[in-house]
Amino acid sequence: MTRIKTVPSVSVTYAQNGGSTKSNELGMRAMQERAYEKRGEQYLLIKSPPASGKSRALMFIALDKLANQGLKQAIVVVPEKSIGSSFADEPLSKFGFWADWTVQPKWNLCNSPGTDGGKVKSVGAFLESDDQILVCTHATFRFAVEKLGVDAFDDRLIAVDEFHHVSASEDSILGTQLNEFIARDRVHVVAMTGSYFRGDAVPILLPENEAKFDTITYTYYEQLNGYKYLKSLDIGYFFYSGSYADDILEVLDPTEKTIVHIPNVNSRESTKDKHREVEHIIDALGDWQGTDPKTGFQLVMTPEGQVLKIADLVDDEAAKRDKVSAALKDPAHKNDRDHVDIIIALGMAKEGFDWIWCEHALTVGYRASLTEIVQIIGRATRDAEGKSRARFTNLIAEPDASEEAVTEAVNDTLKAIAASLLMEQVLAPRFNFTPKTQQSGPVEGFDYGEGGYDPNQCNVGFSEESGQFQIEIKGLAEPKSKEAERICQEDLNEVITAFVQDKQTLERGLFDGEHAGGETLPEELTQVRMGKIIQAKFPELDNEDHEAVRQHAIAALNLTQKAKEVALGNDSDETVSGNTALIDGVRKFAMDVRELDIDLIDRINPFSEAYAILAKTMSEESLKQVAAVISAKKVQLSPEDARDLAKRALKFKQERGRLPDITSPDAWEKRMAEGVAYLARMKAEAANG
Repeated sequence: MTRIKTVPSVSVTYAQNGGSTKSNELGMRAMQERAYEKRGEQYLLIKSPPASGKSRALMFIALDKLANQGLKQAIVVVPEKSIGSSFADEPLSKFGFWADWTVQPKWNLCNSPGTDGGKVKSVGAFLESDDQILVCTHATFRFAVEKLGVDAFDDRLIAVDEFHHVSASEDSILGTQLNEFIARDRVHVVAMTGSYFRGDAVPILLPENEAKFDTITYTYYEQLNGYKYLKSLDIGYFFYSGSYADDILEVLDPTEKTIVHIPNVNSRESTKDKHREVEHIIDALGDWQGTDPKTGFQLVMTPEGQVLKIADLVDDEAAKRDKVSAALKDPAHKNDRDHVDIIIALGMAKEGFDWIWCEHALTVGYRASLTEIVQIIGRATRDAEGKSRARFTNLIAEPDASEEAVTEAVNDTLKAIAASLLMEQVLAPRFNFTPKTQQSGPVEGFDYGEGGYDPNQCNVGFSEESGQFQIEIKGLAEPKSKEAERICQEDLNEVITAFVQDKQTLERGLFDGEHAGGETLPEELTQVRMGKIIQAKFPELDNEDHEAVRQHAIAALNLTQKAKEVALGNDSDETVSGNTALIDGVRKFAMDVRELDIDLIDRINPFSEAYAILAKTMSEESLKQVAAVISAKKVQLSPEDARDLAKRALKFKQERGRLPDITSPDAWEKRMAEGVAYLARMKAEAANG
C-alpha cells in the first residue's frame, strides 16, 4: 500500500499590485522597461522568470540596435523549433513603440522544413541579404558558425534565448563559440534565461567573459508581486513508499488545472511502464468515457460527476500525441479555461509551454537540474483571471533499506532537498544587506514595522513595491571591488546554488549537525565550506571580497531558512501544511532577533530546518537508513580543511589578540584550535621524516 505524507509547503504571498503587467507609453512592462534602459550595452544578460516578457524585451532592444546603434542584422537563437513562435511578428507600434517586429517567413527557420544542413545555407543567404531579422535553433546556429566562421557575423546582434542551455565546458560547442565571439568583440550579445543555473554545476560563461555582461535581474518575487490575479505560490514536496500511481489522489486535486510530469523511465521512481502509469492515474481519477475525436483528449467521469478532459502527452504513437499537442497549442482556445483539465507529460510541457490556467505543477521523482524545476514551476505561475493560488509539488520516493542501490536512492533524496532549498531562495524577496553603524539610517520607501526605524537596533525594512528587504547586520563585511559588489547584488542565488549542490556540504549539514546528533558545527559549513566554494568560484577576487561575498550569501540563505522555520512553526510536533508566508517569517525572525550580527548568522546550520521536515515526513526506518549511508562515508579532518581552520584561527587572533584554545567550552573555537594543532603535527612529522 502506498503511503504519502504531507510535507509543510512554503507559501509566498504576493501584493497583487499589477506592476509587472502594466505597460508604459511605449508598450513595455516593468521588466522590459528595465532591460530597454540598458539597450546601449554591447553584452546584456537578462535573468527573468517565465512569462515576464523576455521575448518582447529582446524585440525592443534589437530594433533599437538595428535602427540607432549601427548593427546590420539580428539573429535570434532558440533551443527548439517550438519556441521560435515566441519571436513571431508583433505589432509593437499598436501599443506605443516606434517600430514593429517583423520576421519574413523565409527567415524564421524554426518554421521551415528541411535539415540543419539546408538551414545553414539559409543563414548564409540571410547574412548576404539586406533583411534584418532571422530566427533559428541553437543547433542551426552552431552548424552555421562552424561552416561560415565567427567573422561572418561581425556587426550583428546575436540573441540567445534559454541561455542556460549554454555552458563554459569545452564540450559545449555553442559555449565555445560564444567565447570566440566575445574574444573577437565584433558582435553584440543579448542572453536571456529564466534560470541561471545548470544541474551539472558547470558555469554558463567563463568568469572573465561573464564580467563583460551588464545584467538585468527581474526576480520571481517582482514578477509575481506585480500580478493582478495570482496571490500565492506554494512549494512543497511529499515522500511516498510503494507505487506513486496507486495513491496519486493524495496530492492530485481533480478540480485544479494540473500538469503531471511522470518520472523518466530510467529513474528509480518509474515502474518502467510509462503507459501503465498513465492508465493508473486515469483510473484513479474516475471512469473512462472515451476519447474526444477533435482533440484526442481522454474523457474521464469523476465520482462527483465532473467530466475531466485529460491530455496524454506520454503516448508514443506520433499521430495521437501530435493531435493532442496541436489541440493544446490551438490559439483559438488559449483563453478558454475549460478547454483541458489535466495534462500528463514526461519530457514535454516544460520549457516554452504556455498554459495560463495551470494551477498545479505536480512532478514525480527528483529533478537533477534546478533549471528544469524552475521551468516546470513556470508553467503554473502565469497570471489568469480567477486564478489566485498556484503550487508546485514534488513527489519523492523514500529510500528503501532493502534496495540494492540504496546509496543512489539517498543521493536522489539529497538532490531533491537541495532543489527545494534553492527554489525557496529563488522565490524569496531580494535581500539588501548593509553593515549596522552609527551612521545607519532609514532608507526611503521601506517599511520598518510598527515601531519605525530604531537607531539603537539592527533594523529590517521591507518594500512592498519592490519586493525587497533592507537588513542591517552588525559586523557585516562590505564588498570592495565592483565585481564583488555585483555578485552581492545580482548573483547570491548562484553562490547559494553552488553551496547546497556541493555533496559533502549537504551530507554533513543535514545528517552530521547538532540537530541530527552529529558533530559538524555550523561554522564548518558557513565559514569553511562556503569560503572554499567562493574562492573556487571567484578566484579573481581578493580575500576581503571573498569574505564579503561569503557573508552576504550565508545571510541570504540562513535568513530564508529561519523565516521558513518561523512561518511553519516547526517547534511543533505536528506537521503543518500550507498557507504560511515566507515574508511574514522573515519579519518575525528579524523582530525576535533585533541585534542581528554576522557571528549569529554564521552559527545557524542552513540545513537544520530541512532535517526537521525530513524527520516528520520520512518513516523512522528510512531516516535511519539515510543517516547510516551518510555516516559510512564520513571523512576525518583533512589537511585542506585544517588549513582553512587555521586561516580562521588567524582571523580569531587578529580580533581577540590570542589563538583559539583547544580546551575552550566554545565548540567552534575548539575546532579552529584542532585545525592549528593538526597542521603543527603535520609540520613536526615532516621535519622528523
